[in-house]
Amino acid sequence: MDRLEKAKLFSKIAHEAIGQKRKYTGEPYFHHPLRVMKMVASVLPDDSDAQIVALLHDVVEDTQVTLATISDEFGPAVARGVYALSDTPTIEGGPNRAKRKEMDRNRLARAEGWIQTIKVADMIDNTATIVEHDPKFGKVYLEEKRLLMEVLVNADPILVEEAKKFLTFSE
Repeated sequence: MDRLEKAKLFSKIAHEAIGQKRKYTGEPYFHHPLRVMKMVASVLPDDSDAQIVALLHDVVEDTQVTLATISDEFGPAVARGVYALSDTPTIEGGPNRAKRKEMDRNRLARAEGWIQTIKVADMIDNTATIVEHDPKFGKVYLEEKRLLMEVLVNADPILVEEAKKFLTFSE
C-alpha cells in the first residue's frame, strides 16, 4: 500500500473510530478530508505530502491520534503540516474564539505555501455547508475566513480565487 492509500485508510479509521459525522449533514466525516485532498491534488498533483496532510488535517484536532503518531507513520513534514492546520484548542479559562482564531491566523501566515493551499481547500469545502445550514454562525465564520484569506498569501492562486468567489458569493 502506498503512503497516500495508507493515509486515506488511516484518516477514515481515525474519524470512524469516534463515530464522527459532519455537522449539519450527518455524512461520514471522512468525506470532508477526501474532498479537500482531491482539491489539493488538482493544483499540487505531484506533492504527495500535501495530499496526505489534506487527508489527515483534522485527525489530531478531532481524534485521539497524536502528532507523534502522525510523524511516526507519515514523517515529520506531514506532522508539521497537520500541526499548522490544527485549530488552537478550546481550553476552559483559555483564550476566547476571537483570540484563538487570531492565533491560528498568525500560525498559518508563517506556514509554507503548500500548507496554506490545504487550508484554502478546507475553507472551500466547509463554507457552503456552514452558510447554508447555520446562517447566523455563517456570518461569523465568513468574517473569520475573510481575515484568514488576508494572510494566506502563498497559497495556490487557483484555489485562492475560487475561495474568494465563494466567500463573496456567500455573503
